[in-house]
Amino acid sequence: MKGTDLLKIDQKNTRKDELKQIKPIYDLLELEFEPFKQVKYFYPYSKDFTSYTYEKEDIIKTRIEAGNALQYKYLFETDEDKECLDLLFANVDDPNDTIESIINFIISNSGGFSGIETWEDFKSELYKQTQSDKASKAGKEISVMSWRKFYRLFNKSYQKCQQMFTNKLGSGVRLRDQIAQIHKNDVMVIDVAKLDEESQGFVFGDVMRAVYNLKLGSTDRVDSDIPDRIVIFIDELNKYASTDVPKSSPILHQLLDITERGRSLGIVLFGAEQFVSDIHRRVKGNCATQAFGRTNAIEISREDFRFVPSVYKTMLTRMKQGEYIIQNPVFRSMLNIKFPLPIYKYFD
Repeated sequence: MKGTDLLKIDQKNTRKDELKQIKPIYDLLELEFEPFKQVKYFYPYSKDFTSYTYEKEDIIKTRIEAGNALQYKYLFETDEDKECLDLLFANVDDPNDTIESIINFIISNSGGFSGIETWEDFKSELYKQTQSDKASKAGKEISVMSWRKFYRLFNKSYQKCQQMFTNKLGSGVRLRDQIAQIHKNDVMVIDVAKLDEESQGFVFGDVMRAVYNLKLGSTDRVDSDIPDRIVIFIDELNKYASTDVPKSSPILHQLLDITERGRSLGIVLFGAEQFVSDIHRRVKGNCATQAFGRTNAIEISREDFRFVPSVYKTMLTRMKQGEYIIQNPVFRSMLNIKFPLPIYKYFD
């Protein structure tokens, strides 16, 4: 999300002139003229409520009291918590697999990492490994310089979001636990707008894993109780699935797996990005539907638009907001469509 986008989708649009334009379209499509229902908002935890979100404090408090919002945290207690460490390093190039080796060392509770259950203790043990006289604990295959790099990268994200990476759950929740209990027609809005890029990827990767695990039957819920389809909307997909993302990125691997197997599992991914030419070819190749909005001439000249007829290329440079050209194998030609203005409350 950008700013507070999508943080009012359960409230009706207050612009009366826009509602007059929207209603005939909803009537024609026989759709209910109401905003989203069964919506729950998830904000990164902070004591002052607003350290990691652009939402206002009074709105967050009101929603929490009404049971429509929760604050999420990340602990370092269980093996599942520790296995998410790799998500913090998703955009770090690791040609020699040193980061992966360190994470495996930590997950296996080797050396001084056995019994550690708090982020502070974990950070302290990491720092010890950066000292030359402690290097032997990590095994000869991992150098002190590698531990120092790992510590530096971890500490950068930890210091920025220290309240979210906490030691006690308290009034907060684990996102993966909430996703494991998702029901039919539930809408979950997860706010990551104000987090740093590494933490955004961490949250996104954690959510993707939780959805994937749910659909693979890793919970105690019976199959009939789990929604047949779970739809994930993600903006700026190029952050996680571009051609520049390291091949070792665990988030990229998850996205590739979902685009290739998601249909059979009932996971639908809607991704939005500025430049489709930058997205990984396997992600693009497994997309059943592509929607093109207004695009500049430089992007249109790329390989991805080679098979787009020239008349549509010209249209793409002049399209208005809310107007798209749809490409799907079901249709013999590309379709020009227009979305109505949102029926929910939004900001320009």
